[in-house]
Amino acid sequence: MTVIAAGAVVLDGAVLRPGWVSVADGRITDCGSGTVGADADFSDCLMVPGFIDMHVHGGAGVSYADDPDRAAALHASHGTTGGLASLVTASPETLLAQVRTLAAATRRGVVDGIHLEGPWLSRLHCGAHDSGQLRAPDDAEIDALLAAGDGTIRMATLAPELPGGIAAIRRLVDAGVVVAVGHTDADYELTQAALDTGATVATHLFNAMRALHHREPGPVPALLSDPRVTVELIADGVHLHPGVVRHVVATAGPDRVALVTDAMAAAGAGDGGFTLGGLDVDVAGGVARLRGTTTIAGSTATMDRLFATAVRLLGGDDAALTAAVLMTASTPARALGLDGAGVLAAGSTANLVVMNADLHVVRVMRRGTWLS
Repeated sequence: MTVIAAGAVVLDGAVLRPGWVSVADGRITDCGSGTVGADADFSDCLMVPGFIDMHVHGGAGVSYADDPDRAAALHASHGTTGGLASLVTASPETLLAQVRTLAAATRRGVVDGIHLEGPWLSRLHCGAHDSGQLRAPDDAEIDALLAAGDGTIRMATLAPELPGGIAAIRRLVDAGVVVAVGHTDADYELTQAALDTGATVATHLFNAMRALHHREPGPVPALLSDPRVTVELIADGVHLHPGVVRHVVATAGPDRVALVTDAMAAAGAGDGGFTLGGLDVDVAGGVARLRGTTTIAGSTATMDRLFATAVRLLGGDDAALTAAVLMTASTPARALGLDGAGVLAAGSTANLVVMNADLHVVRVMRRGTWLS
């Protein structure tokens, strides 16, 4: 058994100063407050659950589809101990091959599953997806992808207004897949119908969806107001104004908000030229855009930076710390059904992040093993 202590630990919605956890066989066996004899003592640091990124495409210069181990290692070094590998729109043949690659990576424990972000998206709000490969959901394709994934496809984003969209939601939900509404031009009523059919996530709320209008509200208020929905936010300082982030957290509560990076290959790789789903992307000043356009093409963020940003935006106090833990760990884990993840509690998987006073990562433990 290993005992790990820190100057501050977020446990059960509270910040304990000091606090500790004990770990054995890859799981947390106990936790609490106070001073104990520790095998690893981070007296000037904060300890939080490992981050869960439910929407990320790549990092370290590669996509998850091309090199899942390398991309996952980059994000793990920034505290991401779980989450999904996201795939963008591609041809049916390419998408099947990518699902098979990531299904194998999931079985090896590299990621917790696959997120299909496309190809069932709106051409009006396709963002950095290849519009020539967008298509309506088809029963045969859905069945083929589910078979290739063999239980590893955990989430799929689709636009419910597409022909067969509502039926596809039902089919995916019945197969145990979390369905997210995104890249959509759906109106308010159709969005509500999608939620009543079983959709439970909003893919990067506000981004790549019909804008809010006071007479034609569109999907945003339907997604934001429904207590069944977990809303993704890309809080990287590029995709959303800080006031919007604060408003959503105040409206929905941190137990319904999942901060996501939506990171592409450039995360951790600096500026330059990259690709996303076969499309050329230029990154300048850390901002990724489709080449020759102003269209944002994912982010270069990592979860530790989103955590730090959330703490700052919400006031920097203990309430901000506990809210940030919810949004970067507990809420996404619950939304995806990842049992034993996203919390520091007896019986949970020993995934944790130690951060210094500036909220930079000092050490990361994944499944009971220090990564560095």
